[in-house]
Amino acid sequence: MSDPRVETRLYVEDALAPGATIGLGPERAHFLKHVLRLNTGAAVALFNARDGEFLTRIDGIGKGWASLAVAERLRAPEPESDLWLLFAPIKFGRIDFLAQKATELGVTRLQPVFTRRTAVERVNTDRLRANAIEAAEQTQRLGVPEVLAAVTLERAIGDWPRERTLYVCAEFGPAEAVAAVFQRHPPGRPAAILTGPEGGFEHEELDALVKLPFVSAVGMGPRVLRADTAALSALAVWQAVAGDWRAR
Repeated sequence: MSDPRVETRLYVEDALAPGATIGLGPERAHFLKHVLRLNTGAAVALFNARDGEFLTRIDGIGKGWASLAVAERLRAPEPESDLWLLFAPIKFGRIDFLAQKATELGVTRLQPVFTRRTAVERVNTDRLRANAIEAAEQTQRLGVPEVLAAVTLERAIGDWPRERTLYVCAEFGPAEAVAAVFQRHPPGRPAAILTGPEGGFEHEELDALVKLPFVSAVGMGPRVLRADTAALSALAVWQAVAGDWRAR
């Protein structure tokens, strides 16, 4: 829950504790001074998943720098549901949107994977992380998803932790309705969701996936969904039936 004294939240990796002083770099300092027009004494909330969220006050700000004095803690660290999203990279703009909305929906890891029909050849992970941080700042979340470098689907599956169930959004072949499958997910078992590229998985690719012991195929309804729609729809269903939407 937001504190009425604070309108601005910023994610930092620095250790947060009462009495500490946090320095911000040029980009963040410019944002506070010239975009938000804040000055000395203004309240800002700083947060991270390790330490929680703290009330701070700007005790100095200038060209390219800002210093914030940490006061009391507003929120203690909170557990988050352990959910990964693996997705085939999609076009510029839509991949930014996907990173933002997946963060809002509570994923703890974003993993781009190159499938056989993936049209995008490069992924800017720094940009994805920036989008994830901005979404966390806006949505009262303490944690920011881990953003991994893009790998091939074969590499991702080859290194897969067997205790984590991987739900593959299958656009063809036998697959039970996504909500029914998620309702049977064992409590406490980690999970991940995989969505394909804009052209879909190749048949051989999907056939090989569903034969793996840690993979379950899920059906996403009677319509063909765009890649980003499929990912966000699956995340929303997960949070509704097996995730943290049961808490407020």
